[in-house]
Amino acid sequence: MNNFQKGMFDKIQQKANINPEDVFKIADSVKHANFSDEKTVRRLVRQLAKLANKPISKDKEDKIVESIVSNKIPSDPDSLKNMFKE
Repeated sequence: MNNFQKGMFDKIQQKANINPEDVFKIADSVKHANFSDEKTVRRLVRQLAKLANKPISKDKEDKIVESIVSNKIPSDPDSLKNMFKE
């Protein structure tokens, strides 16, 4: 891991209290995931919410899952950030 990556993961760990190893485990588990499958996407959304220790409402989960499954994820960072806000 280069210095940039280490710094990025250190910042994530400080701000969100997320262990970088857990991020790598989830990333590895979805390498070949089918993101058009609702069950797969829903499981991933729940895993990430649990990892971040951020409860997610059923409505918000449904919106995120629908956006991912239908490939309608915003491409700009501000819209993406707003999508995940509650």
